[in-house]
Amino acid sequence: MIANLTSKSSQIASLALTASLSFAALSPTIAQETTAAGPTSAIATVNGHNITERDIELAETEIGSDLGKLAPETRRRVLVEYVIETQLMADALEKEKAAAGSDLDSALAYFERRAKRETYFENKVKSSISEAAAKTFFNDRVKTMKPEEEVKARHILVETEPEARDIKEKLARGGDFAELAGEYSKDPGTKGNGGLLGFFSRGQMVPQFEEAAFSIEPNEVSEPVQSRFGWHVILVEEKRQKPLPKFDEVKDQILNGMIHQKAQSVAKQLRDSSKIEYLDEDIKKQVIAEKARAEIQQQQMIQQIEEMKNAQDAKKGEAGEAEKPAEKK
Repeated sequence: MIANLTSKSSQIASLALTASLSFAALSPTIAQETTAAGPTSAIATVNGHNITERDIELAETEIGSDLGKLAPETRRRVLVEYVIETQLMADALEKEKAAAGSDLDSALAYFERRAKRETYFENKVKSSISEAAAKTFFNDRVKTMKPEEEVKARHILVETEPEARDIKEKLARGGDFAELAGEYSKDPGTKGNGGLLGFFSRGQMVPQFEEAAFSIEPNEVSEPVQSRFGWHVILVEEKRQKPLPKFDEVKDQILNGMIHQKAQSVAKQLRDSSKIEYLDEDIKKQVIAEKARAEIQQQQMIQQIEEMKNAQDAKKGEAGEAEKPAEKK
């Protein structure tokens, strides 16, 4: 397992262990002074190079997701040590630059482009999407949501209709549904918890099962129902209106969606105002084919809109004719 770690993840794991063992040795005064440092204040120096708060922020964006739930002080220490080791290795490579040759130059050019891209994305895309805008989007959507019924049910799945009817009779004679599910059900996912499926809304189950579950009342057992999985006997325990989501539950999803849409819009604007030439023949063919498909889809959409508009105009015309008073003879 250790042998499979990448160089970066191995380095992070080593730094996390070092930090967890040695951070306790730092005095509270030192820890407090380090945390209070400004964005350009030096936290440490490496061969004359300053390590600043901005360096730590950038390191967080790069490796923060790899650090898990480290304590804040340990997390900070790991980030500091990561930046220090990055500088050490950068200095070492700089001394060997002649040996590295064009590989180093191309790598530097690539990562410079990436850094500029990330900065532009942060300034023009991500920072333009606020939590307030996400809240407004959420409130507008919630207003249009219609109440949706949910059912809480259990089921027993068997292979044949006679088996299902036998279970139905056992229930009619007072058998316990959960116990019978544990004994007879062929569904490995629910057999162990008495056939419990929890709450579900329309569209989540196969049609035959869904129709039966939503057509009976709470505490009622269905007739045997056949689906492609076999034969079901269903007990509905509860029906309710599905609770509307809370903003905090979907905030991140909304923000990510809005950022994605904004990024697509910005990228399109940049592409439309720039000259892009594909030199690889295979990629060029793919791009041409994609543009052709997009044009066809756009034309089809325009045609559909025109047809809908013509149909609406025709209906309005018919309604207008019907409302005219009859002419006197």
